[in-house]
Amino acid sequence: MARYTGAVCRLCRREGQKLFLKGDRCYTGKCSIDTRKTVPGQHGQGRKKISEYGVQLRAKQKTKRFYGVLESQFAKYFEMAEKKAGMTGENLLRILESRLDNVIYRLGFAASRAQARQLVLHGHFTVNGKKVNIPSYLVKEGDAVCVCEKTKATDFMKAIVENNSSKPVPQWLDVNRDTLCASVVRLPARDEIDLEVEEHLIVELYSK
Repeated sequence: MARYTGAVCRLCRREGQKLFLKGDRCYTGKCSIDTRKTVPGQHGQGRKKISEYGVQLRAKQKTKRFYGVLESQFAKYFEMAEKKAGMTGENLLRILESRLDNVIYRLGFAASRAQARQLVLHGHFTVNGKKVNIPSYLVKEGDAVCVCEKTKATDFMKAIVENNSSKPVPQWLDVNRDTLCASVVRLPARDEIDLEVEEHLIVELYSK
């Protein structure tokens, strides 16, 4: 299975903002955006005028990196979004939000999407009572997402839940922190997705 294995802090520096790829570290003074504000690479301190295409490309790259998906998978999601009724950009974000690894992160069952992806791969969660180990699994309205019974009693899961207990859970998800189970009330509306994403630029890029 393909995935990015490089230094994730470089991704934040390239986009010029925090993508929250390293969990708690992103909220401390050790975050690379706070310590090294330049774009990575030999010419990172140089300033260039960005073309219209460059602006659109950066919007796509930033969105991919927020959710931890690669190019082919992102293109597949865009095709799915185009076929759905409504605005393509909003459909795309809704699909990305419904990925199981993102849902786990939103519920506070993981400190980052990368950690959520790893936990899903190791089989620590169930959907509608069945174990699912595919991070890209797309949840649907009415699905029940739970931590596996054996995992609930482990120290690492207790620590994760405790550390993220104050993290707000979006209204489209309903979580019970005592049972470590949640339900997908509905798929999110655009104003419930709190990422700095300009989806119209992505649509413009793919429309070329």
